[in-house]
Amino acid sequence: MTTQVSAQAAPAAGTRPRGPRRRVTRRRMLVLAAQAATFIVIFGGWQLAAQAKIVDPFFFGEPSAIVSKLISWFAQGTPYGSLGTEIWVTLQEALLGFLFGVAGGVVLGVLLGQFRFLADVAGPYIKAANALPRIVLGSIFVVWLGLGTPSKVMLAAVLVFFVVFFNAFQGVREVDGNLIANVRVLGASRIQVIRNVILPSAMTWIIASLHVAFGFAVIGAIVGEFLGAQQGLGLMISQAQGQLDANGVFAAMLVIAVIALAAEWLIGLLERRLLAWRPQSRAESPQAA
Repeated sequence: MTTQVSAQAAPAAGTRPRGPRRRVTRRRMLVLAAQAATFIVIFGGWQLAAQAKIVDPFFFGEPSAIVSKLISWFAQGTPYGSLGTEIWVTLQEALLGFLFGVAGGVVLGVLLGQFRFLADVAGPYIKAANALPRIVLGSIFVVWLGLGTPSKVMLAAVLVFFVVFFNAFQGVREVDGNLIANVRVLGASRIQVIRNVILPSAMTWIIASLHVAFGFAVIGAIVGEFLGAQQGLGLMISQAQGQLDANGVFAAMLVIAVIALAAEWLIGLLERRLLAWRPQSRAESPQAA
């Protein structure tokens, strides 16, 4: 009798509890609704304020004119080429700078995190380089590399490098020393320790830095185009600013925001794939509604 009741009370094999799933779905819908309401309040209020002349549309623009500007760019192109071409130029510069900066930051961060002597020697120089104003570095790169893609890639890579480097360096320093000692006792080489222990342990720090790093890569590309370029979203913003075209500035900024959000979504997918082994945190659990 007891066995029969237990069998009836137990959930079917392979099924998941519906309660947590419903809470997750409900919370997701609430978040989307709150985001939509925030969007309507901000941009609807902006539009009403511009129409009522509470703010001057000439200086502050208005959402309807920004949308019209974007439609015009998509349909007729920009003064420097099609909008797709301008987006691709900036995106290419940001992606290359992101890849080079991440690679350099991870390699140097792991290297200096492993070898304290090298960290002590290079530390003052890295801190001094990090303190240099980025606008000055951008000007130097334009002088060295010209108005083309390389100068923008270099500036974006420098911005990304320091963000990733400090996170990778700290992540390596936070690895449990007892774990490293045990692996070495088992006969692992330094390369095996780095590949199988240090990098997986520091991956949380590195992935966390990527969310910020891509934004810095886009900033580097835009600032580089501001300083001197023949194409790109930064050039469009610079020219719109020179013409006191607030709607053009905001339209280009909106395109940049969409690119950044798409990149953040892709980095989130990468994070979930690379850190699938990590236990689910309380904030990510269905109960944390």
